[in-house]
Amino acid sequence: MKKWFQLLRQAIRGSEESFTEGSINRAIFLLSVPMILEMVMESLFAVVDIFFVSKVSTEAVAVVGLTESVITLVYSVAIGLSTAATATIARRVGEGNTNGARHAVGQVIIISLAISAVTATVGTWFAGDILRIMGADAKVIELGTDFARIQFLSSPVVILLYSLSGALRGAGSAATAMRSLIVANCMNMILGPILIFGLGPFPELGVTGAALATALGRSIGVGYQLFSLTKAQKSLGLLWADLRPNPETIATIVKVATGGTVQFLIGSASWIFLTRILSEFGSDVVAGYTIAIRVIMFTLLPAWGLANAAATLVGQNLGAGKPDRAEKSVWKCASYNFFFLLGLAILMFVAAEEIIGLFSPNPDVIATGKMALRVLCLGYAAYAYGMVVIQSLNGAGDTKTPTVLNLICFWAIEIPVAYVLAVMMNFGPVGVFISVPFAESILALLGIWRFRLGKWKLVKV
Repeated sequence: MKKWFQLLRQAIRGSEESFTEGSINRAIFLLSVPMILEMVMESLFAVVDIFFVSKVSTEAVAVVGLTESVITLVYSVAIGLSTAATATIARRVGEGNTNGARHAVGQVIIISLAISAVTATVGTWFAGDILRIMGADAKVIELGTDFARIQFLSSPVVILLYSLSGALRGAGSAATAMRSLIVANCMNMILGPILIFGLGPFPELGVTGAALATALGRSIGVGYQLFSLTKAQKSLGLLWADLRPNPETIATIVKVATGGTVQFLIGSASWIFLTRILSEFGSDVVAGYTIAIRVIMFTLLPAWGLANAAATLVGQNLGAGKPDRAEKSVWKCASYNFFFLLGLAILMFVAAEEIIGLFSPNPDVIATGKMALRVLCLGYAAYAYGMVVIQSLNGAGDTKTPTVLNLICFWAIEIPVAYVLAVMMNFGPVGVFISVPFAESILALLGIWRFRLGKWKLVKV
């Protein structure tokens, strides 16, 4: 027990470390603990926002749900860059090329800023039109346009927060990424109620205050990451020279990031279509679904911590020329994830009504949210293996395979199934909910099949 407490302290304290030698279980523990905490911190943004906003009005919750379903496109770009950063930097660390790892971080920053400038400009200008396209009524558009503008305007900090976290994870410095999210969330939780409800000398801003609090919190988190990188004296001690554009390195990162971004864009776009289908059933349904999805995000993102640990272990061990160790690490991470999510699914199914009731007193919202939560958590066992093997392929730099699998499962299966069940067969909202675990289960099976073929071991980054 004393040994485990020592490992826990080491994991939380963190250090830059290569995990190509020694115990695989130790490596998983040291990587996954801060990564799980990091994912919990990221999901807290969504949970805290929806908790406070639900006290404003049902329309305010609908604003958050409709806007976030589009903002996930920005998250997709951020996650794609994070995937590329982890794969590239983990490979350099595994090779022992610390200068190459540091220089790659600088190029990730350049790419992040360039892309986010475009998304911020377009999203801010067309914020109201985007809500209208998503099926929002006049009241929701009036209430939520400023919220949407602020969310899009904060694209640079969203993308940097993800991409720099991916870089730190690839280098084995997951604890630094974790601490940046803790700082960001603490600020969001403090500023959220102050700006939403107008506490003290601050005016009451409602749902707009939630967007401001989140943007400010994330900005402070990015500031912490940059401070840590520039002040570090180890392999990721970023220098001004590393921010000088290098076309060859940028091309390598963009190549990997493109696959990762398209992959997550496919998944994100499917969520937009699902939300658009649900908007036909009214604001109460969208609100209940939004709350359920936020809860799902909160419970699944810790599991992504284990998946990200697997990706780092794959990248570093392939760089060190140890593909068998990389594969063994993946199956260990997947088995741990399975038992964690299986237990969580039972809890979520039994306590669904009580969980949704924490966020809204509206009986119609609770009824929809409860049904959504119970149906979605039925796929947790499949998610456990699917997310680990897919993220491991990404960690190897093979982003093409997950992209193709996502295209098949989300666009060719999930969206048509949702429409047929919900609209054509008159299942209503539950038809949309059923389509999600169905498609995710198929994705998990296909992912395991492709991973077992072993072609990811030959990918060059």
